[in-house]
Amino acid sequence: MIYKGLLAIALATASMALAQQYRWTDAQGVVRYTDTPPPATAKNVQKLSVAAPKPAAAPQVSFELQRLQANYPVTLYTSPNCKEGCDAARAALNKRGVPFKEFQVYDPETNEVLKKVAGAAEVPTLQVGSSVHRGFEQSAFDSLLDTAGYPKAGLLPPGNQKAPPPPEGYATASEEVAKPVAPAAPAAPRGRYDPSGLVGPAPKPGIYDPSGLVGPAPKPGPYDPEKQLK
Repeated sequence: MIYKGLLAIALATASMALAQQYRWTDAQGVVRYTDTPPPATAKNVQKLSVAAPKPAAAPQVSFELQRLQANYPVTLYTSPNCKEGCDAARAALNKRGVPFKEFQVYDPETNEVLKKVAGAAEVPTLQVGSSVHRGFEQSAFDSLLDTAGYPKAGLLPPGNQKAPPPPEGYATASEEVAKPVAPAAPAAPRGRYDPSGLVGPAPKPGIYDPSGLVGPAPKPGPYDPEKQLK
């Protein structure tokens, strides 16, 4: 029973590896190829065995590349508002086929992370192991990767890693909503100058009073040097 079961599996596998195809000629003399048996009126019927295409094997990461990723991980520091330079840096790594991690710098906390790595919050920044280069420069990127031992350009299949979406809650200056401006307080009613700093309705006319209060004028009298009225 076990032998018959194994034989059935083998036959099924063989039938899947070969796809049956028919070659025949129709009534008008046209040669046709079909995967199903032709009609009874077909002429010159031939059975063809065509090998079924094998499914493409998933690319495997070599042991050496795994070792490099463990000992010299590649990290690209970018920012959501960094376009030209960060795009060029990302494209260079994809073209060489080097696996890399992308770290976005967008707030005080992530700025501090980059400052500890590179000494300044500048993007793009490439880190290969403990080696760091700020800004995009093709020769500098290649030098860091060559020193770590990564395969030269063209030896690995190119990558297609895209820019990550902006972090949740991040918004550029153009996307920020303008805050409403509070209306100005209504102006106080205008009046005559008041030394107390309060503005109110003008008092009744009177003489100047050094005490700062304005009241009715005193009765006229002769000038008294001692500021007393007789």
